[in-house]
Amino acid sequence: MQDIKIAVIGLGYVGLPLARLFATKYDTLGFDINQNRIDELRSGTDTTLEVEDDVLQAVLKESSSKEIGLYCSSDLNDIADCNYFVVTVPTPVDKNNRPDLTPLYKSSETVGKVLKKGDIVIYESTVYPGVTEEECVPVLERVSGLKFNKDFYAGYSPERINPGDKLHTVEKILKVTAGSTPEIGEKVDALYASVITAGTHLAPTIKVAESAKVIENSQRDINIAFVNELAKIFNLMDIDTNEVLKAAGTKWNFLPFKPGLVGGHCIGVDPYYLAQRAQEFGYHPEIILAGRRLNDSMGQYVASEVIKLMVKHDIRIKGAKVLVLGITFKENCPDVRNTRAVDVINHLKDFGTDVTIYDPWASAEEVQHEYNLDTINELPDAIYDAVVLTVAHKEYLDLDLKSLLVPNGVLYDVKGIIEEEVHGRL
Repeated sequence: MQDIKIAVIGLGYVGLPLARLFATKYDTLGFDINQNRIDELRSGTDTTLEVEDDVLQAVLKESSSKEIGLYCSSDLNDIADCNYFVVTVPTPVDKNNRPDLTPLYKSSETVGKVLKKGDIVIYESTVYPGVTEEECVPVLERVSGLKFNKDFYAGYSPERINPGDKLHTVEKILKVTAGSTPEIGEKVDALYASVITAGTHLAPTIKVAESAKVIENSQRDINIAFVNELAKIFNLMDIDTNEVLKAAGTKWNFLPFKPGLVGGHCIGVDPYYLAQRAQEFGYHPEIILAGRRLNDSMGQYVASEVIKLMVKHDIRIKGAKVLVLGITFKENCPDVRNTRAVDVINHLKDFGTDVTIYDPWASAEEVQHEYNLDTINELPDAIYDAVVLTVAHKEYLDLDLKSLLVPNGVLYDVKGIIEEEVHGRL
């Protein structure tokens, strides 16, 4: 495996940690069309915070020479002599929740321009079964003029990155692998096995590997939807949902899921990919879509519960000052993609409240660009009619939240982490 030269296409939350890991053993090229991202990485800094600066700097090299290490570039010529291409671009949904394969098509065109005989293209992006061979490979063939499984080959190894998680890093998570032929499957598996300390699982086909990935997050989505529905039921009965889950959790086979807002680039998106594919085969997936509908409704539910509590506390709603703690899609992570905290904020605004968003992890510029919302990174010296904790950032744990409220103010805990008495929680 000494002649391997790897190009990782897309240097975001998935691509950069993988490129960094490969660079500890192989000559690795990190490719991204965003020149600002390339400049940032070349300076030894990762604003996604997935790779610590010192870890990144330890593998960076200043040119695309043959020694082991990572060279980052937006120049297509720099990846022309690579023989493994690993595509790690995002796979979002559009405004109608339909799979948007545009990033995959464009990255496949990019790879196709430099594809050579004997090369292997591995996709890590989460997709519905069939996308790699039925959507991406034809693009590679068309642009390169080469024949699939004769001149070049494909592989699939679904990403399992957990943004913000410093315990379960890429090399510590078992990797599913697959190839377009049995021999290529073995090569793809050997490549990952050489750097993934947790081990690998070689699936028999690419479609099996694609299916395995898309159901991982669909399963979590459905389970979270169930406990979200339980939270709605128990709130009507004035029963503490967290205490119910604690009691039920004493049974050895009870699954430990908690209610909450389901966003991000995986759990809130992947089920739509599976649902779309199922419908193309004439099957309407009832449970998957029901779970999605319920989870997507939770932002509105939280906002309505907060407003009800404010009314009970004789707080005038129009113009009321509300502090929302957190806008990223999960705790201790700067990623704001597909965050459902935005749903809570927008619904609170619809009621006429004056919302302040405090998130020390989020980029104010990115939030403004993505959602047209203003955020602050430092807590102002002010008091509010209501405080809503939507994200469990570690910085919030040390706050005296009651001191941020007017005497009859409302404290609502979406994440169930506040130890002091609250007025409402999921």
